[in-house]
Amino acid sequence: MRADEIREMGSEDITSRIRELEEERFRLKFRSATEPLEDPLRLRVIRKDVARLKTILHQRTQGGGTGDAGDAGRGTGEAEGGRAGAKGKATSAAAVKKTATKRGAKKSARASRGGAAR
Repeated sequence: MRADEIREMGSEDITSRIRELEEERFRLKFRSATEPLEDPLRLRVIRKDVARLKTILHQRTQGGGTGDAGDAGRGTGEAEGGRAGAKGKATSAAAVKKTATKRGAKKSARASRGGAAR
């Protein structure tokens, strides 16, 4: 299923299609445990289709439903890219803080074990 085909669908249609594909994937996974599948790559196709459907559904909720919301974050070099860069800096600062916190926790755990050497 292509992204432009999905964008033509309504939100309710996308939700029902996600439900159908997840049910089919569930059945295929169980069948694959008991017998070889005719088309084992069908599991991969279903997983990627569900991801595509969920992505476009999420873009609609975030971008107002125009379907063009996904183009802003793809590095097109337009004015939208400037805002994405600012978000990236905030995220990286949060990631740095999180990493520093993890390092501190590891050091304190090592100190409590009494082993300074690795």
